[in-house]
Amino acid sequence: MPPRPKPKRILLKLSGEAFLGDQQFGIDDKVVSRYAAEIAGVARNGTEVAVVIGGGNIFRGLAIAAKGGDRVTGDHMGMLATVMNALALEAALVREGMEARALSAIEMPSVCETYVHRLAAGHMRRKIIVVLAGGTGNPFFTTDSGAALRALELECDALLKGTQVDGVYSADPRRDANATRYEHVTYHEAIVRGLAVMDTAAFALARDNGLPIIVFNIHEPGALARIVAGDAVGTLVSD
Repeated sequence: MPPRPKPKRILLKLSGEAFLGDQQFGIDDKVVSRYAAEIAGVARNGTEVAVVIGGGNIFRGLAIAAKGGDRVTGDHMGMLATVMNALALEAALVREGMEARALSAIEMPSVCETYVHRLAAGHMRRKIIVVLAGGTGNPFFTTDSGAALRALELECDALLKGTQVDGVYSADPRRDANATRYEHVTYHEAIVRGLAVMDTAAFALARDNGLPIIVFNIHEPGALARIVAGDAVGTLVSD
């Protein structure tokens, strides 16, 4: 079993669904505030933090394509949904007393900063939490792929994927009581076994660049702080 990293600079990937709480649609501010408190806690202890957010709580581009619509248009609409989530998290972090910046891969300067690698990296060096929206700015790429890309661009020590379950399983544990949780899997195993916690492109990008991925339950209080401390939380995906 490989040792767990003690990352000093992390990229946290949150799905849009994580912002739903008990709602069917939209943003539950109480849930967002709880995530902000967890993120602020590790940032105050010196960890440099970037966050990538999905938009599935508001809109999914694939929903348009599934009904015969234009995938490119749908994906652009989904990117706009991630900007709304990023602004909500930025505001929650500010309420926690943290300095935070929302940056979008799609230019909208009257709303938030435009993502530029050096700008985002400079913010992180100054201990400003960066909240990254708009995916990669291109259709056909998921926010998982965007998270892996941004983690590498920003020279993060690990990519942390917050999910609804406590790691990577052999099957969906919410549907299969016999599903097995893995403490560690290699990138190759994750791809070959079709472990759908992240898309194949994200796993491949992380594999080719030696970026560790830790998959954990975002709803578990204190999990983020324990991961940064090097505790064996969730599932490690690495060589």
